[in-house]
Amino acid sequence: MQPFRKHTGLVAPLDRANVDTDQIIPKQFLKRIERTGFGQFAFYDWRFNADGTTNAEFVLNQPRYKNASVLVAAKNFGCGSSREHAPWALADYGFKTIIAPTFADIFYNNSLKNGLLLVKLPEAEVDQLLANAKNDNYRLTVDLEQKRVSDDHGFSASFEIDDFRRRCLLEGLDDIGLTLRFAENISEYEQKRFGQSAAV
Repeated sequence: MQPFRKHTGLVAPLDRANVDTDQIIPKQFLKRIERTGFGQFAFYDWRFNADGTTNAEFVLNQPRYKNASVLVAAKNFGCGSSREHAPWALADYGFKTIIAPTFADIFYNNSLKNGLLLVKLPEAEVDQLLANAKNDNYRLTVDLEQKRVSDDHGFSASFEIDDFRRRCLLEGLDDIGLTLRFAENISEYEQKRFGQSAAV
């Protein structure tokens, strides 16, 4: 996965609490075997009407939020089932980071493992960002190295993240990447144990 260090992007506000993974990526779209291609189905039931036409009222369909790469949402984002397709869909849609007061635990871990940075901020600060994002072309900078979120209008807030997860994101290491860092040790062990090198 790509390293995440610092990102500045357009902000889209999703002022809804308890957004579950079935809303992020509905179950009928979980048939793909690749990690890519899910972005077109993200928030499908909100982005489209029952007849397949675009729901112009939904925030992500509004022209001013086109190409938004920072999503600000209300509490308990990513609740519901544990489907890993949810962070895949959000990343494939174009989001680099999501800011909310709280996240569902499994969704939070799945997202970080897939290179999608989730930032927890106090509810009052998230409310401020939701309000700010209603202005045209509102942008935020999310700096993982400094663990800080800021804009050009005086907003600045620090956030916490587990040191191990932070290092993985900074270096672009998923679980496979972490394992491959020990490829030489694995090959050495297999040579000693089984008389052959690992096919890594």
